[in-house]
Amino acid sequence: MMTGSTFTRHREIAWRGGRTRSTSRLVAEESAIALTYNGSTYAVMMGTPADLEDFGVGFSLTEGIIGRASEIRSIELISNELGVEVRMWLDGDRAASLASRRRAISGPVGCGLCGIESLEQARRAPSPVEGPGVAFHARDLLSAMQALSPLQILNQQTRSVHAAAFWQPRAGITLVREDVGRHNALDKLAGAINRDGNSARDGAVLLTSRVSVEMVQKAAMIGAPVVVAVSAPTALAIQTANEAGITLLAVARDDGYGVFTHPRRVLLPEEAAPHAGC
Repeated sequence: MMTGSTFTRHREIAWRGGRTRSTSRLVAEESAIALTYNGSTYAVMMGTPADLEDFGVGFSLTEGIIGRASEIRSIELISNELGVEVRMWLDGDRAASLASRRRAISGPVGCGLCGIESLEQARRAPSPVEGPGVAFHARDLLSAMQALSPLQILNQQTRSVHAAAFWQPRAGITLVREDVGRHNALDKLAGAINRDGNSARDGAVLLTSRVSVEMVQKAAMIGAPVVVAVSAPTALAIQTANEAGITLLAVARDDGYGVFTHPRRVLLPEEAAPHAGC
């Protein structure tokens, strides 16, 4: 659901090729988004004011506040001149558990670590990815990444937002969520998958951003067995993906990508498979 315009047109003086002209361009909107639980603010993020129910549910899932969408009794969006409040009311057990966690955390665009108070929490052990032993053809995953760009509607208009998508081998890309913050885009995707009553365990998460440790932690929380990203991963992201059992593919380009962890889920062409002993 959109709570307002996700982009606006602004005038600019363009200087290109040594020539100047007056023109205009579409730019992405960025709003303050407050996530509140049972009347108390937990985090204030900067993000794109669209798909905010998905954002609220997905953030709650990937931060471990809930285990499934049904544990949120109700969700309401309240807009004002300062931004949007995503009001969520939790079941009794989840509300009690949340009461012991830090509240009122202000974050920059797409803050990846919210509501934590220690280094141990920042470096928390990832949730192990379980489920069927899925494996995908290497070329299918490459085709999935190539198919994502035309589906990034907001980015086509503004060239300034990230996307997270869910791909399944038979259905193709079934969900796409966009946001100025890469963590927000992934949270929105997590919420959309869960609210649809689906599981991420039989598909791959596609990212148009770099892969840092928080992105892997969030993917692990929703059980995604494969993550494919356009940009390179950090060393800690690789380590965390390995610990979680996630197959991490990154630096995805038109001609291929790198497989950094758990290659068993990628069916490489015979001529590309590593030789014995390598």
